[in-house]
Amino acid sequence: MDGKPRATGAVRPGGRTARTRAAVLAAARDELEAGGYAGLTLEKVAERSGVHLATLYRRWRTVEGLVVDLLGELGKTEIPIPDTGSFRDDLRALALEIAALYRQPRARALVEGVVAAAVRSPEASTAWATVIAERNRLASRIVDRAVGRGELPPGADGIAIISAVGAPLYYRLLVARGPVDDEVAERAAAAAHAAALGGVFTPGYSPGPP
Repeated sequence: MDGKPRATGAVRPGGRTARTRAAVLAAARDELEAGGYAGLTLEKVAERSGVHLATLYRRWRTVEGLVVDLLGELGKTEIPIPDTGSFRDDLRALALEIAALYRQPRARALVEGVVAAAVRSPEASTAWATVIAERNRLASRIVDRAVGRGELPPGADGIAIISAVGAPLYYRLLVARGPVDDEVAERAAAAAHAAALGGVFTPGYSPGPP
């Protein structure tokens, strides 16, 4: 043994350890859906998963540690990146995909739980920021293709454009607490598209006089 401590929730791949982790993470998601972050406890997860409570305390230590591990799995999930051949249609398809995802109770409960955990835990906050940054990076291929087709000028900030698509959806989900419906998605995509064509996300942009 090298004597190095394992990260929270870290396990060897395969075998009983992996099955235990999978059962615990599945139970944690079920608990988040059933009672939200406020109702999530290691005791409830242990009971639902059939894994001894001492194992949860030893491996994850806290509810926040468990949520961080859930985020690790979320970060591995491949998201489909639209490729319609049109910048406008790609943004629209992406926004509709995000909206459809967060209309699912399990996905909504997970995001709400993660954000609540991030307020209390710097580790959870960092993990969530990493997941969002990676997803924005992957989705920014939409912008790279639009530049290649001549729909956008070189230098357009793909991360900023994709963030502009997602921001209204997360606002509706986490702040306004309203339905993340297709109308919100359509408006978010249209606004980001218009702003991108107007040069808002291109270096040197100036809004000009009011």
